[in-house]
Order: sequence, then C-alpha cells, then structure tokens
Amino acid sequence: MISTPDFRSPIFLRDHIARTLAFYRPVAPDPAGGFFHYFRDDGTVYDRGHRHLVSSTRFVFNFARAFREWKDPEDLRLAEHGLDFLHSAHREPDGAYLWTLRDGKPEDRTRHAYGHAFVLLAHATALEAGIEEAESGLREVWDLLETRFYDPTAGLYRDEADPDWHFSPYRGQNANMHLCEAMIASYTATGERRFLDRASQLAHRVTREQAALGGGLIWEHYGPDWQIDWEYNRDHPRDLFRPWGFQVGHQIEWAKLLLVLDRLDPAPWRRERASELFDRAWALGWDPARGGLYYGTRPDGTVADPDKYFWVQAEAIAASAHLAFATGEARYWQCYESLWNYAWTYFIDHRHGAWYRILTADNRKISDEKSPAGKCDYHTMGACYEVLGLVDPGSASVVK
Repeated sequence: MISTPDFRSPIFLRDHIARTLAFYRPVAPDPAGGFFHYFRDDGTVYDRGHRHLVSSTRFVFNFARAFREWKDPEDLRLAEHGLDFLHSAHREPDGAYLWTLRDGKPEDRTRHAYGHAFVLLAHATALEAGIEEAESGLREVWDLLETRFYDPTAGLYRDEADPDWHFSPYRGQNANMHLCEAMIASYTATGERRFLDRASQLAHRVTREQAALGGGLIWEHYGPDWQIDWEYNRDHPRDLFRPWGFQVGHQIEWAKLLLVLDRLDPAPWRRERASELFDRAWALGWDPARGGLYYGTRPDGTVADPDKYFWVQAEAIAASAHLAFATGEARYWQCYESLWNYAWTYFIDHRHGAWYRILTADNRKISDEKSPAGKCDYHTMGACYEVLGLVDPGSASVVK
C-alpha cells in the first residue's frame, strides 16, 4: 500500500518534480545531440532515430525550469544541449523549425504554429534560466510568428504551412492556446509588454469570442474564416494533436492560463470565465465512479473518448489550485485532492518514475510506452511548478 502524501506541501511538490525528472535525466540525453524521445516504462529507448519538435522543445523547458528551482549545473548544461540541437538540427535557413527528423535528416518540413509556440516557450524558459544566447532566438521566433503565422484581421494565428509558406485552410485553437502560454513566458523572461498584450488578446479571442460559437465551450477546429468546423476529424477522436470533440483538458488549460494572466494583469472577466470553463469541463469529464477526467465529449455532452490522458489530469491539478486561491472556494481544493489521489493511485509509476501516458476508462494501462514523442512530462512537472508558485511564496515558480 502506497502512503498518500500531503499534495499541497512544497516539499512533496518539489520531490515529485525531482523524481519525475530523475526518470529522464539518465536516459534522455543523446550525446550526438538533443534527446531521445521514445521511452518504455523502465526507461528503455525504443526508437533512437526519430525526433519531434514538440519533445525537443519541451525537454529544454524541463531542464531550464529545473535549473531555476535547484541551480544544478547539470540541468543548465542539458538545457543548453537541447537548445543547441534546436538550432543545429531543427532550424531551417529561413528561421522556421522542422516538425520531425529521422536519423538527423528532415522528415516532415510542415511549419506548424503549434510547434513554433514551443520553440518560443523553450527560448523564453532558457532565457529566464540565464542562457543569454536564448534571447536572440526568442526574438527571431517572435518575428517569424508575427510575419508568417499571425493573422491581424482575425487576431489569431494560422496553423500550418508547407515549406514554401502556403497555408492550409485549417485553423485551430490549440496552437493559439500554447502561443498564449509562450507569450506569458516571454513576458516573464523579458518584461516586454507586447508579449503580455498578445497573450491577453489571444485569451480574449478564444475563451470569449470563439467560445461563444460553441455555446460557451471552446471547440478545437475551424475554417479559414474562424467559423467552427464540426466535421474535421470526426472519425478521429483520439488524434494526437487534433482530436474531434470538446476537449475537457483544453477547457481546463485555458482556465489555468486565464488565472495566470490575471495575476500578471488583472481583468474583471477572467476569474469568472475561468470558473465557468473549469466547472463545465469537470461536469462533463469527471468520472465519479472510477475517478479521473475523460478526454473528449461530443457536442451533445456525451463522452466521445473515454480514455484518461495524463496531461488532462495534470492541467486540472494546476487549474484547480489556481481557482482555489483566486476564489477562496473550498470545492476547488476538493477537486485538487481528488485529482492527486486518482493520479497517485493509477497514473504515477512509483517504481520507475514519471507518469503513464494513457489509461482506459476503467484505469488500465494501454501499453508499456510511457513516453512516445510529445510526452516528456512537461505537463506534470509544469503543474507542480504552478502549484509551488501558489503555496510557496519563496519559490522560483512565483509569477513575478
């Protein structure tokens, strides 16, 4: 029987981050450059040659963020190691970043706003960790996003282009959500108001104006006119980056971002909107019998994908803590404790470390692939840092 810790304790939160990072630190770095991206439960690497922009950038975040908390020179070295790989392997001559590589060579050259959001986040986090050369990269990515991806008429970012910068008609909220996150990080790293203003604009556009098209919830997929495309990926509710349906975790992730923004630049509407998004997502997604939040729901509110994803639970942990502090309502601490108890029982690998990726509706692990590309526990450690910033005023996680 595994004992249950005090989930609000700064000691527990730091220890959980350290234990999670300890799973990756000995097995992830590739001496030839960057990091490996595919790990089984015990840390065995099962694909040594494939690289994905999302993992390459998130590993920089993981180690740069850890250096800020513990000042371990090895974490700083690994963050620099990852940033070097982004520049030498992923970056193209025009400043765009390759989506995937195979054995060091370009595999998919599609330019994704989603991927470039994490490039911006990686540079911002590295800069805040004291890696000064990250500043020029941050500004270069901002310029690329501004000149290529940003649509000033819509006030949002276009999603994807081919290598010649011909954009597809697809528009999505997910890229804009992570760009909001990256803009917040860029503001905290540089103090420049333009990043905070853009983050605030994206939050308003998506969580109020686009959400109004979906009856108050945020739909994932849109056409070039930013009208909802109800059919896009209808047959793919489990798509890795573009699942069909209302995504429970994305309503919750936006609730968190609204409250982070509100701590930096208060606006009367944000707290109420964050509560609405979280409460509706919880009502739609929480499994009262078996615990945990489902992945996605249909427009009629029924469950489209009953699987339980690690990142959804992690984002809900961060959002519920933010709401508990912002509103003073005890019910959000109850959500927080329920989520942690559930994750502690089912998601966390107490033997090897880190979190399992996906569980079935009845909380069974679907495979021994703990961390394929895209999953390096940035969500789980990030959630702990978020809560640390709330419960421990002396933490490096405190929003300045």
